[in-house]
Amino acid sequence: MASTSEKATPLFPEASISASATAASREVWTPADHAEIPQPKQPSPSSVKAIVESSAPASASKGTGLPLPSMSRAQTRHPLDPLTAAEISVAVATVRAAGATPEVRDSMRFIEVGLVEPPKNVVALADAYFFPPFQPSLLPRTKGGPAIPSKLPPRQARLVVYNKKSNATSIWIVELSEVHAVTRGGHHRGKVISSTIVPNVQPPMDAVEYAECEAVVKEFPAFREAMKKRGIADMDLVMVDPWCVGYYGEADAPNRRLAKPLIFCRTESDCPMENGYARPVEGIHVLVDMQNMVVLEFEDRRLVPLPPPDPLRNYTAGETQGGVDRSDVKPIHIIQPEGPSFRVDGHFVQWQKWNFRIGFTPREGLVIYSVAYVDGSRGRRPVAHRLSFVEMVVPYGDPNDPHYRKNAFDAGEDGLGKNAHSLKKGCDCLGYIKYFDAHFTNFTGGVETIENCVCLHEEDHGILWKHQDWRTGLAEVRRSRRLTVSFICTVANYEYGFFWHFNQDGKIEAEVKLTGILSLGALQPGEVRKYGTTVAPGLYAPVHQHFFVARMDMAVDCKPGGTHNQVVEVNVIVEEPGDDNVHSNAFYAEEKLLKTELEAMRDCNPSTARHWIFRSGIQGRSTVLGN
Repeated sequence: MASTSEKATPLFPEASISASATAASREVWTPADHAEIPQPKQPSPSSVKAIVESSAPASASKGTGLPLPSMSRAQTRHPLDPLTAAEISVAVATVRAAGATPEVRDSMRFIEVGLVEPPKNVVALADAYFFPPFQPSLLPRTKGGPAIPSKLPPRQARLVVYNKKSNATSIWIVELSEVHAVTRGGHHRGKVISSTIVPNVQPPMDAVEYAECEAVVKEFPAFREAMKKRGIADMDLVMVDPWCVGYYGEADAPNRRLAKPLIFCRTESDCPMENGYARPVEGIHVLVDMQNMVVLEFEDRRLVPLPPPDPLRNYTAGETQGGVDRSDVKPIHIIQPEGPSFRVDGHFVQWQKWNFRIGFTPREGLVIYSVAYVDGSRGRRPVAHRLSFVEMVVPYGDPNDPHYRKNAFDAGEDGLGKNAHSLKKGCDCLGYIKYFDAHFTNFTGGVETIENCVCLHEEDHGILWKHQDWRTGLAEVRRSRRLTVSFICTVANYEYGFFWHFNQDGKIEAEVKLTGILSLGALQPGEVRKYGTTVAPGLYAPVHQHFFVARMDMAVDCKPGGTHNQVVEVNVIVEEPGDDNVHSNAFYAEEKLLKTELEAMRDCNPSTARHWIFRSGIQGRSTVLGN
């Protein structure tokens, strides 16, 4: 992910170290957070100290830690910066060159390439001496003071590779260096640290596979005959959406790469923005081998009439199709004549006492790193090391075929980041906007760029505080401003907008906006389904839910190797009538320390105003997570 150079306000223009740190483009990275995949062993805090001390210059002052290191070109990128396009190319070339035979190399398909997350000690070291915010206090105190290294440990890339010939999935770790990635244009290889074949798994499907699957199904003779029975002879009108097969028995075991597509059909209209999802094709069963791109099973089980066409269901404005659009909304303009209140240096953002780093991964999309709050005389207080949405699942409640198998894990099966939009094509951000680009590997190992992928902007957010004195009639009000970081992705029919809001009252909010098109089903004439809602003649929307899984690596007032956070559950308790509650009005907040992950598997409970507090080992320092 590369930050666009226009509209950027340097945070430390007077510091030559900052200027060199922002000179290089900054690209996309992916976390090694897949539970089912072995991860590279991270160094312990003591080993990290040994790594950085081994390269410490002789002139470094071990007493004060004040002098900045004599930084070489190897320090032009922060350890959490996404991989550059050149680094992605180097990683792919290194893995491909390591293939044992030409056949193996030609069969490699690259699912994800991202940055191996460095240990928190390395991140703190970089923030203390190499990059903004340049605060040695971020490191724990050591006897004799810190040793300042001349460079940081080399960056590493993690690659998820699918072998189309053998159907094997492997994880590769490649060490990168500046000489490989920048000074020679990215044409030289890195160093393979490890490679591991992961049995009995299938990596996410790729857009190339989707297109190949659609073409294979459309060319299948029995499918073409089934479509003719429904009055469709033009295959250009047919939409085939491959869905992962799911796991309902041994036939669906991940030793095969399988998909069961859903079928839709546009009308004879030549409208390029026609909503084909409004005409689902029911009754056709297709099973596709995605490795070899062949149809394994086909059955035309029942004939359900296609829902009648309706141009007002299309994506275009209603007035273009004979409808009427709203005409009573006057223009509204958001302007910031003096520019924004935020400042950006590479991926480092500072706004209203908040500071953090922006990251992006093919699987999760937007990631917020190193969140901290400047709290007056108490200085920069860490809040969280990492914030993101790591998975989401959409279960459908209709037991009828094909809807019973709609249980989409959109992050793991498709990738939220890989399906992100270029906001050049439409952005809901207003005012002064700072965009960040995102870089990914495609299926064959090339590098692709999503321009203007992440949006950073300020918003007016209503009233922050207001009070009127009833005696004097005088009133005071403060407007609320918030900083929003967002991106939008499309997974088949649905769009998801992910937003992280930073507020002036010290609150961080995560918001997901759902838009796009419903995944619909067709009905027989006069048929009604209790497992869905009829939305138009012959058309219904099956009942379903969207669950989003957030990963929050909290670090409230924490330093590497320091006191860990505690998780405390708070419930409102109503006091039983008695000697302590003679008026039967007493209630209080009760805290419970959750000591283990198993104990912390808790449900929301609005009736007790249940919420959770992430608390530092230092008394009185905490962050509240609401329900």
